[in-house]
Amino acid sequence: MKLDNKKIFQTLNPNKVWVPIIIGLGIVFGMFYFDPSITAESLKVVFDASIPWLFFAVLVLFFRDFGYVYRIREITDRQLTWGRAIYVIILWEFASAVTPSVVGGTAVAMFILNKEGIKMGKAIAFVMVTAILDNLFFVIGAPIILFFAKGNIFPDSKLLETQMENSLQAIFWISYSLYAGYSLVMAAALFYRPRVFKWVLIKIFSIKFLRKWKHDAQEYGNQIIEASRELRGKNMRYWLPIIGATIFIWTSRYLMLNALISAFVPLSMEQEIIVFARQVIMWIVMMISPTPGSSGTAEFFYAQFFAQFLGGYTFVTSIVWRLFSYYPYLILGAIFLPRWIRQVFFKKKKLEEEEEE
Repeated sequence: MKLDNKKIFQTLNPNKVWVPIIIGLGIVFGMFYFDPSITAESLKVVFDASIPWLFFAVLVLFFRDFGYVYRIREITDRQLTWGRAIYVIILWEFASAVTPSVVGGTAVAMFILNKEGIKMGKAIAFVMVTAILDNLFFVIGAPIILFFAKGNIFPDSKLLETQMENSLQAIFWISYSLYAGYSLVMAAALFYRPRVFKWVLIKIFSIKFLRKWKHDAQEYGNQIIEASRELRGKNMRYWLPIIGATIFIWTSRYLMLNALISAFVPLSMEQEIIVFARQVIMWIVMMISPTPGSSGTAEFFYAQFFAQFLGGYTFVTSIVWRLFSYYPYLILGAIFLPRWIRQVFFKKKKLEEEEEE
C-alpha cells in the first residue's frame, strides 16, 4: 500500500493550527458576547482555583500521554525507542487536532510509523489495533459507566430545553451504535475472517452508484488482510499490556477534568462518578464533530454537560480545560514536526548519499 504523501503533508501542516484556534476562539467570544452572565469581572474567578487540584489535573494529563507512548512501544514490539515513540505520539495527536474528529489521524499515523522504519503492513495493523481498542473502551465502558452513574449522564432538563436534551440523547445513541457496529465489524475482519470482509466489501462497492469507489474498497480489503497477517499468533503477553494501557489512557484523560472541576467546586463521590460518566457520553457525541479536533463543538457541549456542577465557573473552566487538553498538542506538533521532517527525510537522505560515495 502507498499513502498519498502530498495529502499527508497537507494534514501535517503547522499553519493548520490556526484553523481550530480561530474556531475555538470564535465560539468562546460568541459565548462571551451573547451570555450576559459572562463579564470581564466574572473571568477573575479563575484565581479561585485550588493549586493542588490543578497540579493533579496536569499530573494525570502527563500519565495519559505516558500511557500513549508506552502503548505504541508495546504495540510495535518495542521497535520504537522512547524518544521516537514520543515523536510518533505528538505528531499523531497533532494530526488528530487539525482534522475533524470523525476523520481522525489514522492515515497520518500509518505514514509516521512507516517513516520510523516500520513496514507498512505492520504500521496498518498497529494503527488499526489502537483504533479498535479505543472504540471498544467506549462501546464496553459506556454501559458500565451508565450503571454506576444511575442514569444521570445527560444534562438536567431543568437547565436544558427538553428538545435539546432529546437531541443530545439521540446524537449519543446514534454515535454509540455507529461506533459499536464499526468496532465489531473491524474486530471480526481483523481477527477472524479478513478475506470474507474483503469479499463483502467488493460486493457492496460493485453496486452501480458505488462502483467508482470499488478500487479503494479492494485496496482497503488488502490492507485488512495484510494487517491480520501481521497480528496472527500474538499471545496474551502481547495483548494484556496494550489493553491495560488503553484503559489507563482513557481513565487518566477523564480524571483530568474531574480534577479540574474539583479545583473550583467541591464534588461528592456521586458527583465525581457523574462527571466522569458524562465525559464518556460527551466524547462519543464529539466523535462525529465536523470541526478540527472538535473545536467549538467541545466548548459548546462542555457547557451543556457540566454547568449544573460549576455554575459561574463554567465559562472559565471550559477555557482552562481546552488549554490543558487540546491546545498544547497544536503547539507541540508545530514545534516537533519540522524537527521530525529533518530527522526522517533530510538526515536519512544525507546518509544514503554518503553511503553511495
